[in-house]
Amino acid sequence: MSRTRTTGIRGAAALCALPLALGVLGTAAAPAGAVPANPAAPSTTSLTCRGEGVDPDAQVRHRTQKFIHAPLRTIWKLQTDVERWPSWQAPVTSVDRLDGGPFRKGSAFHWTTPLPPNPATPATRLDITSTVQQLKHHSCIRWTGPAVAEGLRIDGVHVWTFTKVKGGVLVRTEETHRGPQVDANVPYATDVLRQGLEAWLGDLKTAAEARAHH
Repeated sequence: MSRTRTTGIRGAAALCALPLALGVLGTAAAPAGAVPANPAAPSTTSLTCRGEGVDPDAQVRHRTQKFIHAPLRTIWKLQTDVERWPSWQAPVTSVDRLDGGPFRKGSAFHWTTPLPPNPATPATRLDITSTVQQLKHHSCIRWTGPAVAEGLRIDGVHVWTFTKVKGGVLVRTEETHRGPQVDANVPYATDVLRQGLEAWLGDLKTAAEARAHH
């Protein structure tokens, strides 16, 4: 999942988007009204949503976070209105909700992203089906599901948490991947996941701040 910069990376990363976040968190949340001393430095505690986190046995994992200067409602809307992801995430080429109504526990969606050539597979398309397992409104989301392509299968778990802080929201995310191809080269797969998550957070920040300040 990476878009040439991170196109395919992200698919897998996102993959869970295997998709991915948290209930008020298994990471120490910053007190409302306080900006973390270093918003770019994630806690070492694994993220959770309603008590559930990422796959504890997965070798491929990454956690990161970003401060976004925008209202929580704006960020939440962007993240949960999954069918509109292609409008602000170039690597996402299509998204179809598999259920109707509000985004909630049990919601599922199918999405696609190009997957550039890599050591395991040629250039292809990654097909991801994500199911929301836990959700707390304006606080966290956790989704799971497979990402598949020719010669590749990744099973992912993705957690997101959203915490109001002074001047905006601290968005945290953590994801794990399992599968024969990624387990065969953990350092490479971890770097791909890292790039995908960083790109996703960067796009979310850009889109949310643009909406908030225009």
